[in-house]
Amino acid sequence: MAIASLPPEQKIAYPTHLDLPCSDDKPVDNDFHPLQSQLLRSCLAPYLEGLHPDGDYYVGTDTGIYWKTTNPPLNGCRAPDFFYVPDVPRLLDGAMRRSYVLWVETVAPLLVIEYLSGKGAEERDATPNKGKFWVYERAIRAPYYALWDPDLEKLEVFELNGRRYRPMATNENGRFLIEPMDLEFGTWEGSYFDHPGVWLRAWDPKGVMLPTAEEREVVAVERAKSAQKRATSERRAAEQEKQRADQEQQRADRAQQRADQEKQRAEQEKQRADKLAARLRELGVDPPQV
Repeated sequence: MAIASLPPEQKIAYPTHLDLPCSDDKPVDNDFHPLQSQLLRSCLAPYLEGLHPDGDYYVGTDTGIYWKTTNPPLNGCRAPDFFYVPDVPRLLDGAMRRSYVLWVETVAPLLVIEYLSGKGAEERDATPNKGKFWVYERAIRAPYYALWDPDLEKLEVFELNGRRYRPMATNENGRFLIEPMDLEFGTWEGSYFDHPGVWLRAWDPKGVMLPTAEEREVVAVERAKSAQKRATSERRAAEQEKQRADQEQQRADRAQQRADQEKQRAEQEKQRADKLAARLRELGVDPPQV
């Protein structure tokens, strides 16, 4: 019987993210894991903001997903290294989530990513009600499950087909297309926060790798420098053009001045000729006959 159909006095008080443990008190395996998650968050944030203009999505990193009530509670919880849930509010009842509780949220993560430690036995464990692979496939039912092995520099992605995960093939770019996100996931060799290595990254539909915040800053600085350089060049070109225009105007003014002087001399010469002609006529001499 559905919980909603029970009388109020008989409803089961299921725990929420505020009631359940939000940490298993286990240390992080190594320095790589938090850096990899930070890189993914940094790359995906602007893209997901564009994908969800209403801001309704959630990204968890090493955050517990509770899939059933157990005693102790952590037996019904798995904490992927990274997961993404579309179309859920960023806050839950005005508070940040301490964990992701499926019987409260009802929306399963679209993508779950685990970073392999050792040979990846834990991440591939299909033991019913216990193994991570089984839990993500059969209980949480995340449509996509990715296994990223940084030691072997190998990425595997599984897609939920019916009730079971099926391994995906890479596309022509050698990457895995997650269609609902319109993103490709693959590997990239480079340095992140001075840590050289091979990292898991994402590419947009045009095949452009999503930049990190630091890479966006570098691009922004370079663009600003280029814009400043263009502005300086344009200002110098404008100044040179103004100088040429001023020189042309000066030449035109001098030419006009010479023309005015020539006109003035011609008028003066005409006045002298007219005076001479008048004087000659006074003396009875016809000027044209002179």
